[in-house]
Amino acid sequence: MYQFAANLSMLFNEVDFITRFKLASQYGFKGVEYMSPYAFPKEQIVEQLQKYKLKQVLFNMPAGNREKGDRGIACQPSRVGEFRESVDIAVDYAAALSCPTINCLAGIAEPGVSWADLHRTYIDNLDYCCKKAQTHGINIVIEPLNPIDFPGFFLLRTDQAAAIVDEVGAPNLGIEYDVYHAQMSEGNLVNTIRMFLPKIWHMQVADVPTRAEPGTGEIRFDYLFSELAEMGYSHWIGCDYHPSGDAHFEWLKEFTL
Repeated sequence: MYQFAANLSMLFNEVDFITRFKLASQYGFKGVEYMSPYAFPKEQIVEQLQKYKLKQVLFNMPAGNREKGDRGIACQPSRVGEFRESVDIAVDYAAALSCPTINCLAGIAEPGVSWADLHRTYIDNLDYCCKKAQTHGINIVIEPLNPIDFPGFFLLRTDQAAAIVDEVGAPNLGIEYDVYHAQMSEGNLVNTIRMFLPKIWHMQVADVPTRAEPGTGEIRFDYLFSELAEMGYSHWIGCDYHPSGDAHFEWLKEFTL
C-alpha cells in the first residue's frame, strides 16, 4: 500500500553504516534514506544499492558541523559560499546514486541577523540550489523541524514551508513532511497534509513524544495512514525513528511493507 524507506541513520545502529544496507534488504525494504553519504565514496554506496536491489530515496545536503550544533546552513548569510559549494557535492552524489530527491535543511538562525536577511538568504540559496539540481533532474525538498528539539531553527511550520516553495517558484522544489516534527510544532496533521498535499513530496514517520516507532505514542497512525490512502499520497515514507526494542518493525505489517 505504501512505499516505506529505511532511514539508515536511525535504524540498524548496532552495525556499521555500510552493513545497514544488507539489513534493510533483509527486512524487506525496497528503499533507503539517511542524513549524509559524504563520509563514504560514491562507488561504495552504489555497490551496496545494486547488490541489495535498493532504491536511494533521499539524503540531506551537507549540513555544516553537526557536533557544533549545525542543522543546515541555507539561511545563514555568513555561509553562502560554503552552502553553494555543498550544493555541487550533494548533486554529484545524488546523480551517482540515482537519488531523485535531496533534503535542504534551513539551519539555525544566526544571532544578530534580522529575520528579513535570513529569509532572503534562504530564498536566494534555494533558488541557486534548485537550478543546479534541475540540470540533473533532481528535486529539492525543505523540512520544517520543531522548536523544542531544535531551538532557533529557521523553518518551523508547514505553512511557512509552503509559502517559501511558492516564493522560490522552482518546479523541482517541494516539502518533506516529518510527522514527528509536525506534531510537536503544530499538530492538526491530517488537515495540514490535505491542505498542502500537492507540495509534499516526501514524508517521514515517528511517534510523539519519544520519536520511537509508530504505535508507541500519541499519534493515531491507523487514522493517519487511512487518510493518506484516501488522499492518494504516493510518495515514499521514511522510517525516521529511534527503535524502542527488537520488535519495532511489527507496526509495518499492518500497512504492507
